[in-house]
Amino acid sequence: MRVLIADDDLISRTVVKALLSKWGYEVLEAGDGIQAWDILKEKDSPQLVLLDWMMPGIDGLELCRRLRQLDNNTYHYIILLTGRDSKEDIIGGLNAGADDYITKPFMPEELEVRLRVGKRILDLQQSLNEALEIQRYQAQHDLLTGIFNHAKILNILEKELYRAKRQNSNLAVIMGDLDHFKKVNDTYGHMAGDAVLVEVALRMKNTIRLYDSIGRYGGEEFLLVLPGCSTEEAIIIANRILGSISQEPVVFNSTPIAVTISLGIAMKAAGDKTTTAELVQLADAALYKAKQNGRNRVEQAYD
Repeated sequence: MRVLIADDDLISRTVVKALLSKWGYEVLEAGDGIQAWDILKEKDSPQLVLLDWMMPGIDGLELCRRLRQLDNNTYHYIILLTGRDSKEDIIGGLNAGADDYITKPFMPEELEVRLRVGKRILDLQQSLNEALEIQRYQAQHDLLTGIFNHAKILNILEKELYRAKRQNSNLAVIMGDLDHFKKVNDTYGHMAGDAVLVEVALRMKNTIRLYDSIGRYGGEEFLLVLPGCSTEEAIIIANRILGSISQEPVVFNSTPIAVTISLGIAMKAAGDKTTTAELVQLADAALYKAKQNGRNRVEQAYD
């Protein structure tokens, strides 16, 4: 783990650096508060920080305050290492945002233990952040296909529709439904059906533009949100999706499974006051028309 030592006393800094290096830490040094602040503002700055109180430029307490005001989702564990040892000084240091306080002169064993506590807390914080990130991902994504889930894709559609109205721009919505998907499950089994859903989602995701969004709307239904997309562009993208799915079978356990999809397009043109529910309903109606007209095709809604 990397540690920043900020101390204007070269001898003290050298002694502490030697100890930390012996204990296996990677050490960065700052000879004053300004240099320390420049390092700590960086995105990948050391999270374990040893600060002297009295330093030119910016003192240790002010550095503590600035670090606690940073909005970069990085927690720094701060240990004040100083000769000031009154209870008022200790309270002042902790109130400024320090996590721990060691007075000089100190026993090396004490510093080692305090650093180990800091590292353990930072490791726990990292584990918590990773767990929260997993929860956020699972709350927004379909666990089978990895694309957005029903709630998230509708949320994206609502935001993009609001932006399209504000900017007076186009917005296209495509509703897709796999053809005869029940037959796939009945013939090859549900594991094969899951494999088909995963592969279809991947092919669709690889076909749309980087700033488009795709979500699993229901069992074998998909919803795509295409901001700034004209009717002609939406039709081109939809036909590319048709081709990407129908031209190559999905292979499951060495068995090729032919798959097709029907697609319905709904448009919010510049100036329209269409609602989210109306757009989805229009796309669904166009999808139903594609099913009626033979499947494996694209139809457009007309309001």
